[in-house]
Amino acid sequence: MSEEQIGSVPHDDHRAVPPDEPAPARQRRAGISLVAVFLVGQLTMLVVSVLVLLSYGSAETALLEDGRLLALLVAPTSLAAVVAAIGTGRVGAGPRAGRVWRELAVRWNVKDIAIGLALGVGGLALTLPAAAVWAAWVGEDQASSAVGDAFAGRELTPVAAVVAFLAVWLIAPLAEEVLFRGVLWRAFEHLGWNRWVVFVATSLVFSVAHLELLRTPLLLVLSIPIGLARLLTGNLLASVVAHQVNNFLPAVALFLAATGNLP
Repeated sequence: MSEEQIGSVPHDDHRAVPPDEPAPARQRRAGISLVAVFLVGQLTMLVVSVLVLLSYGSAETALLEDGRLLALLVAPTSLAAVVAAIGTGRVGAGPRAGRVWRELAVRWNVKDIAIGLALGVGGLALTLPAAAVWAAWVGEDQASSAVGDAFAGRELTPVAAVVAFLAVWLIAPLAEEVLFRGVLWRAFEHLGWNRWVVFVATSLVFSVAHLELLRTPLLLVLSIPIGLARLLTGNLLASVVAHQVNNFLPAVALFLAATGNLP
């Protein structure tokens, strides 16, 4: 796999660095900087979540008004991804948006998108049985996601239900992939890690960062086809598509439940 495929830093990068700084040192510095960008993105997600909850005066998501619940679903991850993209432009690839996408390995490539779609669909053969086994082992209540718990027993207006559906299906996967298999993946590449080690490390961080202790092993399994899409194509869009495919059925279930069409 070529450096272009993994979104290497452009050779015409004119950031202010010492002219005699060795290339490995520049790569390490870029990697450390991108790890910091990832952590700032995660902190942004946490702060925005807390602010949404504090605006209501309760940390109990089941008591949130519909608008605030949707804001909690959309705003933290979306803003975290925006902050991470901006940070990448500052420390990873320069200020121009096109170079940010290159640093994050974003390329419109039909073949890569098809691979992501295939891995997403094929991955359901792994993730659906894994979810069923996990639910049978720990119990349905314990196996449900934080989003599922927040929307449990709640009926939304059609517009709000559509927003929730799109957030779970399209928005959350895009934002999470920018953070985990965009910024963090690229940071580890800059640090010189083997790509399979990067695959394992980002999958572990992804599963733990959701802060759902009982679902961590399941999230690790769910991340396998998503991470493979990024690994095999070197294209973030492939993992975004695989992630969105993975989230489609839960999004449909959430929509049906939120509109009163699912027991």
